[in-house]
Amino acid sequence: MEQEPYRQREHLEYPEATMFELVEKVSKEYPDWPAYEFYNKKTTYSGFLRRIERAARAFWAYGIKEGDAVTICMPNTPQAIDCFYALDRIGAVANMVHPLSAQTEITDYLNISESKIILTVDLFYEKVEKACGDADHPVTILACRMQEEIPFYLVPVYIMKKGREYLKFPRSPHLLWTEFLKRGDSGEEPPRPAFDKNRTSVVLYSGGTSGMPKGICLSDNNFNACAIQGVEAIGVKIRAGLTMLSCMPLFHGFGLGINIHTVLIHGACCILMPTFNSKSYAAMMKKKKPTFLAGVPTIYEALLHMPQLDGLDMSFLRGMFCGGDSLSVELKKKVDKFLKDHNATIQIREGYGLTECVTASCLTPRDDYRENSIGLPFPDTVYGIVNPGTDDVLGPGEEGEIILKGPTVMLGYLKMPEETAKTLRRLPDGDIWLYTGDLGHMDEDGFVYFKQRIKRLIITNGYNVNPAQIENVIDSIPEVSYSCVIGVKDPRRIQKVKAFIVPADGVEPGEELKSRIMEQLTLHIAKYALPREIEFRKELPKTLVGKVAFRVLEQEEENKISGNEETVNE
Repeated sequence: MEQEPYRQREHLEYPEATMFELVEKVSKEYPDWPAYEFYNKKTTYSGFLRRIERAARAFWAYGIKEGDAVTICMPNTPQAIDCFYALDRIGAVANMVHPLSAQTEITDYLNISESKIILTVDLFYEKVEKACGDADHPVTILACRMQEEIPFYLVPVYIMKKGREYLKFPRSPHLLWTEFLKRGDSGEEPPRPAFDKNRTSVVLYSGGTSGMPKGICLSDNNFNACAIQGVEAIGVKIRAGLTMLSCMPLFHGFGLGINIHTVLIHGACCILMPTFNSKSYAAMMKKKKPTFLAGVPTIYEALLHMPQLDGLDMSFLRGMFCGGDSLSVELKKKVDKFLKDHNATIQIREGYGLTECVTASCLTPRDDYRENSIGLPFPDTVYGIVNPGTDDVLGPGEEGEIILKGPTVMLGYLKMPEETAKTLRRLPDGDIWLYTGDLGHMDEDGFVYFKQRIKRLIITNGYNVNPAQIENVIDSIPEVSYSCVIGVKDPRRIQKVKAFIVPADGVEPGEELKSRIMEQLTLHIAKYALPREIEFRKELPKTLVGKVAFRVLEQEEENKISGNEETVNE
């Protein structure tokens, strides 16, 4: 007898509770089950709850109150997870920042959020200290160490490999995390803030299309709805005893919303990975046999070339989900074959979303894949297609801008009312719709098809990169006339950043100029967004209105890859 196709419910119930309160509820239901694991060291839900409460008392004792912002500039570590939920416990705002951000970017994030404290790990202390020194207000640094959380028998190995040069760090600390926690040991219990679905609980940052990255204001309700919708959409119950290999970072909507919060409020266990490399990922796959994987295409591309996984029985997998960038038809076929060859009974499923709605809001159904489709919207999420530049709704099969509405849509951009008004619009139905800046269409059955971005963004390793931000830095260098930055196809990163640069009159292009440019970029641009290639030219193609024709450069690079060196006409 054939199994009836799975169909998700259209409408769900969302509790009027904070993110912390949902974790607290699960902690009382499954006190002895592991909440997270870090280098083989497991923390139970009851232990996790105690750690959250201790950190919350420490923040409260230090003077952090409801509405205050604290920046978390951390990889996936226990301290970062504890801190995130502790801030939610007292009603403070968690300002999530990539630890590989450039020094000037961190300063900007501190300023726009008005953060009073920043939590970072010893590896990044010096950069963070300089960033705080340039902030427009006093910022206290909380410094923690990796060896505080790994099992004692691994500490010597960690110190020999990575931690030796940081043993004396922080040299002039504002506060050590371990000492900071003691402040709350004899302090009073903080009051519980009332649930408010319109309160900003988290700020995540998007690449943006021009200028500084935008701070995206998200609520408890946004995250909780995403977690509840996501489990309904995948059609596989997440429960105590199951595990997620949590490799996607918590400063990323996909990492925080799916890899961590969705897992924790359903009683499963996050296997925390602070960084990704193929060797350690393969080792974790073999040793931990996780139930679920959620990552970007680059992770799954790497999965295909991991000899450590040869012959591994992967029947333990119940779900593999891909987001952060488009999953090509070719890569899906390769991954699906890889799974079948390794005895897995699942297929990779692509999701679509953006940080402005936490993360995924659309997912390929479990048993109804349609080529090039990104699937069906989550429950209570409605998609539409409008004629670009207008609010005119288009019909099935007609291509236009993807818009959506639902309980995960952001509150707005931090201190950017004009940008918020462009992106969040109230339509005649009375609801607020999110304009994604992406082109696509829907078929008659409601399946969504993504084509390309209207916004000029580069996606590398799942991160949004703003070309204009890089160009602004390059163009500020006296030896440079002008530049253009594009994304070029890359087998490992999906796209890599390439800069085309026209030197100023009389300036000789070469390694010396390239080093000068990279030195300036490193100060202002996050490491993951730095150009992997620089090409000097005497001039760049222009449009009829005199702008650099970046599409022409993109097509030239595409032609090189395909072996087709045809002349491209704008």
